[in-house]
Amino acid sequence: MGHRKKHAPKRGSLAYLPRGRASRPIGRIRYWPEYDGKPTLLGFAAYKAGMTYAVVVDDTPGSLNYGKEVVNPVTVLDAPPLFICAVRAYTRDVNGLKTLTEAWASSLPKDFERIPGVKENEDLEEDLKRIEENLDRIVEFRVLAATQPRLAGVPKKKPDIMEIKVGGGTIKEQFEYVKGILGKTVSAKDVLREGGFVDVVAVTKGKGFQGPVKRWGVRILQHKARKTKRGVATLGPWHPAKVMYTVPRAGQMGYHQRTEFNKRILKIGDDGSEVTPKGGFLRYGLVRGEYILIKGSVPGPSKRLIRLRYPARPPKIMPEAAPKIVYLSQESPQGK
Repeated sequence: MGHRKKHAPKRGSLAYLPRGRASRPIGRIRYWPEYDGKPTLLGFAAYKAGMTYAVVVDDTPGSLNYGKEVVNPVTVLDAPPLFICAVRAYTRDVNGLKTLTEAWASSLPKDFERIPGVKENEDLEEDLKRIEENLDRIVEFRVLAATQPRLAGVPKKKPDIMEIKVGGGTIKEQFEYVKGILGKTVSAKDVLREGGFVDVVAVTKGKGFQGPVKRWGVRILQHKARKTKRGVATLGPWHPAKVMYTVPRAGQMGYHQRTEFNKRILKIGDDGSEVTPKGGFLRYGLVRGEYILIKGSVPGPSKRLIRLRYPARPPKIMPEAAPKIVYLSQESPQGK
């Protein structure tokens, strides 16, 4: 018999490189989808409280379980309203989008004192007038939205500020929309729809510095192996005379930004006691106010800020309404 090549599949995916730490714990959205409809924010943000399960009537067309009750894992997001603290106008040149100007709200919540350099705007009317005079040059509006962690179950008071694009309608209609919400709060029901889909952008659980067995899934060598067991047997050929990037090595694992597409919103509610388990969520506590139920899991540990975005590549068949939730478990995982 001739020489037969042994089956040696690649260990670990090279799709997400480099596996470095995220620069900050809040996900960064680099792309906003096109939207046809009335002007609205194309995203939202909420804190991850924990997971439970729900019995839901399957309404997926063509599904083998259509019309039947199925058990789904669900993630509960604590979603207090976002405070719209500023409006930012963009123009476009040969290098892409360019900030024209921005208008900050005239009165800001007390917790904004914790953010250096942010103060109440005394020239709001002048800033809005300047934007209105340049509407023919403006191609895009985005708002600066701030979270209200005091209304959530997270142990912090300082707001997190992020940029959210305004989509739908004409530029003039968008300007009227952002003028109406500037200095006010926007809740999840104003932006998202029950039964609709969103993309979830978040930073995953951090696992620190890990070896190649846990980080890449390489095989543990036999006990008689020389030098090492929990490592790769060879770092590569003599030539090229360097260790190639494809070789599994030890390094940072977790705390990476990830985007998960088309996560379905099962419910948007006002009373957190409807979804909070007995004794509260493990490592989170009680959800007191507004919440969002997402089908399946989302990246990150509890208390992490999860950003939601209108779907960049939505499914071809969009359900008209939210699925019927027959039962939602509120049993405490602590007692199991």
